[in-house]
Amino acid sequence: MDRFIGQSPFFGDEHRRLAASVASFVWREIEPYAAQAEGASDEDFRALVALLAEADLLRFAVRSRPDARLDVRSLCLVREELAYSSALADAAFVMQGLGTYAVSLAAPEHVREFWVARAAAGRAVAAFALTEPEAGSDVSSITTTARLDGDAYVLDGRKHLISNAGVADFYTVFARTGTRADGRAEMSAFVVSPKMPGFSLRERTRLLGAHPIGEIEFKNLRVPAEDRVGGEGDGHRLAMRTMNVFRPSVGAAACGMARRALDEAVAHAKRRRQFGAPLSSYQLTQAKLAEMATELDAARLLVYHAAHLRDAQLSEGDETLHQSDLTRAASEAKLYATEAAQRVIDDALQIHGGAGLVRGSVVERLYRDVRALRIYEGTSEIQKLIIARELLKE
Repeated sequence: MDRFIGQSPFFGDEHRRLAASVASFVWREIEPYAAQAEGASDEDFRALVALLAEADLLRFAVRSRPDARLDVRSLCLVREELAYSSALADAAFVMQGLGTYAVSLAAPEHVREFWVARAAAGRAVAAFALTEPEAGSDVSSITTTARLDGDAYVLDGRKHLISNAGVADFYTVFARTGTRADGRAEMSAFVVSPKMPGFSLRERTRLLGAHPIGEIEFKNLRVPAEDRVGGEGDGHRLAMRTMNVFRPSVGAAACGMARRALDEAVAHAKRRRQFGAPLSSYQLTQAKLAEMATELDAARLLVYHAAHLRDAQLSEGDETLHQSDLTRAASEAKLYATEAAQRVIDDALQIHGGAGLVRGSVVERLYRDVRALRIYEGTSEIQKLIIARELLKE
């Protein structure tokens, strides 16, 4: 049992059992293939999603019933354990949740039952299509349009840096259905299948780390009006609700990567000898390890504090919790954990020296994989603005 999970007051026995079970699964089923992620095909990725479903892990990311709730602590625990071994496995897991959360909240029953059930069972791969070439953090500036034409909406536009682009069976797409008085977009959400006429995959994009991602385009794509998710104009609210639930889990993935880096650094420092003594005997190495461990513990405390607050709101209806507190906690967790993980992994590579630069080594892979976490689901700069905004409200 991980000492942090065993000792932390944020967890119940069910969480501790889950963490131990997932760690065992990851070491047995994910770790042997983690180094091969960069060469994974679409079929390999689908097999990975199916494996997660077979292990009954997708239920911690996919809200499969209208009366169900996601336990955010469990979501974070699973992400941390998966990311400890494989960023690709972590992405496969969380995208099933991101791509279905708005659908589970607000889609018509037949749409929800069809797609969410398949995603939860690993039979369909989900995607969340919000970002555009000129609209990243400023989502209200999206230019993809959806105009009502009879019994369908006609979509035109492009989505950029979309995880699972080209492999997904359905996309939760956010488009402009009007313009507010301030000139910003009134957004609505739709479920789109890549089999619909007018859908095209413009490109598959290569990132620093292994991650299926790309750009998609809609040209006169007709989506049945019954496939709209929620009411017209509900898109921004649904997108933000999705982000607010999943944002702490980005920090959890960062903690998983940082924990692996620390473990690798400790093992290497004990094993590697320089000038006749182990690296671990030198005070500069010890100082680095101490700082890495402290930053990791602080990051995990912030992440699971935010997850605990969200669970208290969702399950217990705790009236002492204000949305501002939850928003600030989630952004603090995401900001600190991702930035700290970058520092921890950089120090781990430094401790490894030249061996850490070897392509395919664990710390080299972590160095590439962790960088994206400081950008997606709101950059570190955006998190700082959110934290300050909530602080100034008080």
